[in-house]
Amino acid sequence: MTVLSFDESGVDVVYEGTEFRLEKSLVEEAIGKSYPDVTDHEVLNIVEKDSQPTGEPRRIGDIVR
Repeated sequence: MTVLSFDESGVDVVYEGTEFRLEKSLVEEAIGKSYPDVTDHEVLNIVEKDSQPTGEPRRIGDIVR
């Protein structure tokens, strides 16, 4: 299971037992959108290429409010 924790400057990720951080600028560059407009599903797809997100996608801007 992958765990994503969002804040204003990036995303803390736990993937297959490995913890790492995706900085805001890296997420923006990878997705091609401003950080607040990126969704949790899009970030999950960066981490897990064959991810199967469930539920409605949520914008980071709404999550970190």
